[in-house]
Amino acid sequence: MTHPSTQRERVLITGGGAGIGAATAERCRADGYEPVVIDRVVDHVPGGIQADLSNTADTARALQQALAGGPITRLVNNVGVVVPADAEHQTLDEFDLAVALNLRCSLQCMQALLPGMKEAGFGRIVNMSSRAALGKELRTAYSATKAGLIGMTRVWALELGRHGVTANAIGPGPIRTELFDRANPPDAPRTRAIIESVPVKRVGTPDDVAHAVSYLLDARSGFVTGQVLYVCGGMTVGVAGL
Repeated sequence: MTHPSTQRERVLITGGGAGIGAATAERCRADGYEPVVIDRVVDHVPGGIQADLSNTADTARALQQALAGGPITRLVNNVGVVVPADAEHQTLDEFDLAVALNLRCSLQCMQALLPGMKEAGFGRIVNMSSRAALGKELRTAYSATKAGLIGMTRVWALELGRHGVTANAIGPGPIRTELFDRANPPDAPRTRAIIESVPVKRVGTPDDVAHAVSYLLDARSGFVTGQVLYVCGGMTVGVAGL
């Protein structure tokens, strides 16, 4: 099947109003796509759709609005929340919020876009997981949901590949965003320790992640599916220097 020109292709990006999502939207524009951003705050986002993605009904409304312009065959499930706490004090409300934003929203978005992808015989799904899926202190809710997102990615790859739809995940390491800074104050000893543990000796940037997303969204990446691409400066390789 002949795919539409990227000049006409739209990409749905959740949580695209700031941080990694905003960098991804900017990169998509540079790549010739039209980003469709759904986020809580979209005042500065051209054509952005405002929604509380932790709410199922509001998410459904936003998706309906996004699809009013026709099918969307590329999806970046980027929205997420970090609720730092040790395991003993992680509240159930925090856990439910993490599930809603980091897991349920991704499934809901995929299900909404999938009919159009199947009709086109083409689709690209990129799920924003995290290095924390491998385990990290003070991240019970976050790690659980980001690991769950990897599991869903693998299932989708197995089920959707026959329709020309790929599903992959990205696992960012420490990336300098507002979300990262809130969870890791710049002057905190723990934050300094994180930076020292990165083999490339720096914190990543949203552009680093957006570059990886760009590769997985490309029509030429059709033989890559069910994978996790860690953008982490080498942190997942092992303990540096040992």
